Amino acid sequence: MTGQAPEPDPEVVLRIPSNDVADPELSIVIPALDEEITIGEFVEWCRQGLLSAKVRGEILIVDSSTDRTAEIALAKGARVLKTPRRGLGRAYMDAIPIIRGKYVLMGDADLTYDFKEISEFVQRFREGYEYIMGSRFRGSIEEGAMPPLHRYFGTPATTWMLNVIYGSHFSDIHCGMRGITLDALKRVRLQSQSWEYASELVLKAVKCELRITEIPIRFLRNRPGRLSHHKRSRWYEPWRAGWINLKVMFLFAPDFFLLTPGIAGMAMGTLLLFLSSGHWVPWLWIHSMLLGMTLAVCGYSAAQMAVLAKVYYNFTPEKTAKYARLITYDRGVAAAAVLGLTGLAILAGFIAQYFHKHMTLSFISEPAIIALYLLLLSFQTFTFTLLFQMIARGERPGTSTR
Repeated sequence: MTGQAPEPDPEVVLRIPSNDVADPELSIVIPALDEEITIGEFVEWCRQGLLSAKVRGEILIVDSSTDRTAEIALAKGARVLKTPRRGLGRAYMDAIPIIRGKYVLMGDADLTYDFKEISEFVQRFREGYEYIMGSRFRGSIEEGAMPPLHRYFGTPATTWMLNVIYGSHFSDIHCGMRGITLDALKRVRLQSQSWEYASELVLKAVKCELRITEIPIRFLRNRPGRLSHHKRSRWYEPWRAGWINLKVMFLFAPDFFLLTPGIAGMAMGTLLLFLSSGHWVPWLWIHSMLLGMTLAVCGYSAAQMAVLAKVYYNFTPEKTAKYARLITYDRGVAAAAVLGLTGLAILAGFIAQYFHKHMTLSFISEPAIIALYLLLLSFQTFTFTLLFQMIARGERPGTSTR
């Protein structure tokens, strides 16, 4: 029921150490799965890092282990949030209500990221940055720390794709060591349950227009006796992780896949339709008119879907509010009516000419196409207006979009 606090999850249990820290400024939040080999030393690294950075901080281990990871972390002074095994992204979602720090530092408990060196993250937070991405490629990668497939193909390729799609400038989107303010972490509303949370967090930081920076970090190889989670899984796990990361990139990119192609299609199609109908170019006529109409209608539809997606995701509420002020129900219905009535008027003239000229078609095909074009735009405008109003009102209950 609206207004009631959510029911606590009985499967999530917080364990607090005897030497717990009060009022932390920074929270180091780390998902862990069967990391008893490294967790003790990792917590010590974090303590050294907090001391070196001169920041009051808590260490929160989100643990889904079946070994002694939780007990060791608790004994070393870390808070432990026991959760079922539900994925990396879900671990951070479970942790959000428990995090006390203003700033959040993420990473892994496997000693591959050097948490003794966190001073630059703290400095950047205090300078006002909301999202801080670590970069192994701008820092250093220890020999044998990253499989060649990841280092020379997977990570560069997916980083390049995300930069192209979202207009960003990251060098290493899969780096696990990253920082975000608690306020921003809540605003991005993570949805991904598994590995793809990493890409979702990066692209939403861009879409939500967070203040972003990137800093070099050291990436170390696994300790002897410890296998990475990819190696613990099936041989195709890296490929599956790459595939689901691409899925997230595509799902949150209405501008790249819909809005830009849609506007281009509308512009080219309308121009082609105009040139063909006016006989401005001798070799353009009926077939080019049909092509122009198809491009314009499909482009209009794509642009509309992009706007609906942007309002649904609501990355930046200010821009969503601008859309809501511009695209009102009254304006949408009025535009649809004008387009529809104009199309019907042209169609009526077409029918009259058709019978007047004894039902010959050679001279009346052009107005028929124009009429059909306007009627299609009218229908699309009306249905888009209805869907827009449904989504916009759903995003902001009680807000008038009249």
